[in-house]
Amino acid sequence: MKPIYNKILPIKGFKAINLFGIIFVRKGLRMSKTDINHERIHTHQMLEMLIVFFYLFYIIEWVIKLLYYRNGLVAYQNLSFEREAYFHQNNLYYLEKRNHYEWFKLIRLK
Repeated sequence: MKPIYNKILPIKGFKAINLFGIIFVRKGLRMSKTDINHERIHTHQMLEMLIVFFYLFYIIEWVIKLLYYRNGLVAYQNLSFEREAYFHQNNLYYLEKRNHYEWFKLIRLK
C-alpha cells in the first residue's frame, strides 16, 4: 500500500483515510509502519464485507453512536472497525492470524 499525499483528504485533524483500499494522507505528514498496518486492517475489513457493506455499516454504526455519545469524535473512536484497527495496529503480524469479522466482537455501547 503506497500512500497518496495530498492537501484535500483526509479532513483536517486526521492523518490518513483509507478509501477503497487506497490510503490518502495529509501532505506534510508521514505514515509509520503502525499507521500503514492500521489502514491494512481496514482494507481487510472492507474486502470481507464486499466494500459497499463496509461503508454502509460504518455510516450506520457512526450515526447510532453519534446519537448515543453526542460527540462525533467519540462516536468515531468507538466504531467497531476503528476499535479493532487501533487495538491491533502495533502488531504487524496481526493480519496473518486474524479471524474474519473480528470487528463484530467489538460492537457495543458503553
